[in-house]
Amino acid sequence: MSFDQGLLFAIAAATVVFFLWGRWRHDVVALGALLSCVFVGLVPVDEAFSGLGHPAVITVACVLILSAGLQTTGAVDALVQRVMPKAEGFFLSLAALVGLGAILSAFMNNVGAMALLMPVAVQVAKKHGLPPGKALMPLAFGTILGGMTTLIGTPPNMIVSGFRHDIGSGSFGMFSFLPVGGAVAGAGVLFLLLLGWRLVPAREEAGVAGFETGNYLTEARVLEKGKAVGKNLREIEEALEEVDAQVVGMVRNELRITAPNPARILKADDILIIEADPEALSSALTALDLTLEEEVSLSENEGKQEEAPADKKTGASDTKESGNDGTKDTTDKQIDIQEFVVMPATALIGRTASVIRLRSQYGINLLAISRQGKRSIKRLRTTPIHAGDVLLLQGNPSSLAGFASTYGSVPLAKRSISLPDKRQAFLATAIMAVVIVAAALGMAPAAVTFATGVLLFMILRIVPARKAYESVDWSIVVLLGALIPVAGAMATTGAADLLARTLLEYVAQGHPVLALAMILILTMTLSDFMNNAATAAVMCPLAISLASELQANPDTYLMAVAIGASCAFLTPIGHQNNTLILGPGGFRFGDYWRLGLPMEILVIGVSLPVLLWVWPLQ
Repeated sequence: MSFDQGLLFAIAAATVVFFLWGRWRHDVVALGALLSCVFVGLVPVDEAFSGLGHPAVITVACVLILSAGLQTTGAVDALVQRVMPKAEGFFLSLAALVGLGAILSAFMNNVGAMALLMPVAVQVAKKHGLPPGKALMPLAFGTILGGMTTLIGTPPNMIVSGFRHDIGSGSFGMFSFLPVGGAVAGAGVLFLLLLGWRLVPAREEAGVAGFETGNYLTEARVLEKGKAVGKNLREIEEALEEVDAQVVGMVRNELRITAPNPARILKADDILIIEADPEALSSALTALDLTLEEEVSLSENEGKQEEAPADKKTGASDTKESGNDGTKDTTDKQIDIQEFVVMPATALIGRTASVIRLRSQYGINLLAISRQGKRSIKRLRTTPIHAGDVLLLQGNPSSLAGFASTYGSVPLAKRSISLPDKRQAFLATAIMAVVIVAAALGMAPAAVTFATGVLLFMILRIVPARKAYESVDWSIVVLLGALIPVAGAMATTGAADLLARTLLEYVAQGHPVLALAMILILTMTLSDFMNNAATAAVMCPLAISLASELQANPDTYLMAVAIGASCAFLTPIGHQNNTLILGPGGFRFGDYWRLGLPMEILVIGVSLPVLLWVWPLQ
């Protein structure tokens, strides 16, 4: 082993450890690995950022933008309405749901397909009296399976295709992955429908009724000579925080105000709407000289407009009333309580309701957070938000929709969406179809055809230019752009060849089929604990080197990497779709292996013989 090889192995090992640790985002870890290689001379300075122009990176970014266009125009929503059965049994509903998810994820970003169908899955489960996880986990796994069937279905396929191009064999075609990926996806979906959904743990729904945000929303009147008179709401809230209570609204002069401005000065006879545990309520009232106006049970009013006290008919109005600092309080005839799941890699991650000014900027109250089935989270406004959390928000529909659009959160309750633009939906569908056909026929490289589609989307304003950039998951772009030069260093230093010879001699013992199984299982294992794109980028050089040592067909081993990188079923962190269902399904970290382990065994049993048949070793 040379000095350069030793350095590279050390950097690669540290990178994998940091990926698994999860302390820093995967793009930060990948950038650190790249710069480490640059500083020690393993990657030339002038090639440090060459990965950002790699065809795989361009294709991934373009697919994300095209997927956003299909969503925002209502094209996919219209398809869902047409395909989903209206009044059938759970099996047929689940079959339509998972089948549609698999098909959509073959041609659009599979996280986008999952986000679109999640509300439908929750409704299907509720309709048949089942926990939502019984539909959510099969849907998540089905969308993951569908992504492995085409070049654009998932980033690992595009990365594998890029490595094939780099060794001089040309890129894989649009449907080169279909024979093996289709066999695995077909077997997996069938298993999910017949048996798999029964293996999903029945967890309590992380819904509105299940949130322990305090048993009551209570109306408390400010007494004429009480301590609260003359104080602003910020001071009141600071006092209430001591007993884990919060103000979620107020009534003044028969006008109900949602998310009142913190600078508002309280007057006698104002009514504060306080959310608190029964045990904390007495202390809160005593401390501020408040008296109970009326108690409103949250469970009796979820999702409904709050009514005024019986002796105070509060005529809610569309009128906006300004606070003392000139900002506006939110008033609306319709006040909704709705659940939203936090998407991975959104700007919400790690921030709090106070930091994003949820109340003052959006006029929305955060009533509760559900995290992995644990629903008792106190002092909500200062609780950092995690991927997979379910947020229980209160506000008028337009404010909730604006928040969801800005932060990419997925509503779990029935969505109130605007009518789709039929013309734009038709254009988006037509352009996407032409782009896919052009790439499939080899009329131009995939990166060029999909970039052309993006250009047309922007020219026709299917996706405005600003939204186009917002649609790209830049963490994935940085991840790929950083790891591609590192993977190149694995080849130029001979590190990949050395590792391949070691594994071949001591593990596979010179048997090509054993080596293929080893590549598949190792890739699947890594993908369960680290980003699938990163897994593909790490494993491709090793697969190519193993094939070279065995004088075998490199395509067979690269296809094994593509399958393995896409099959992350054991943990909630292996794939973004697994993370998305963590909160809505009420799942725990250890719940995934019950269905995930049989799925991975099935994948190995189906993919190995099909790989050897479709992509012979010799």
